[in-house]
Amino acid sequence: MALSVQEQEFKTVLHWFSTWSPYQRQDFMSDLVNKAVPPDVDSLFDSMKTLKVNDKPPSIFECQIKLFTDWFNFWSEKHRDDFIRKLGEVAPEFVQQFHALVESRKANSSSSGMQS
Repeated sequence: MALSVQEQEFKTVLHWFSTWSPYQRQDFMSDLVNKAVPPDVDSLFDSMKTLKVNDKPPSIFECQIKLFTDWFNFWSEKHRDDFIRKLGEVAPEFVQQFHALVESRKANSSSSGMQS
């Protein structure tokens, strides 16, 4: 049975994940959490201030994250959930931390919304 396009993409990202350093995995974690619960506008503007124009080409890791983002944007909610489930099969601690960070951000954003 042939793999679907999304399953091929999952397999590719999981392979990349297996080669990433702990620092790259943390960058990927931040990216995933931001996709799950986008940061508030103030945080977004703060992040934009830290962007720097760089004359050097992107690293392989940066290209992988860009490609992951392109794929992720076309995945349905079910595909996104399937990806996290598959990631949890190879890196359960990573996915546990991901869920904890998502819940924490949701809690923080709902409590800060009440203060306004």
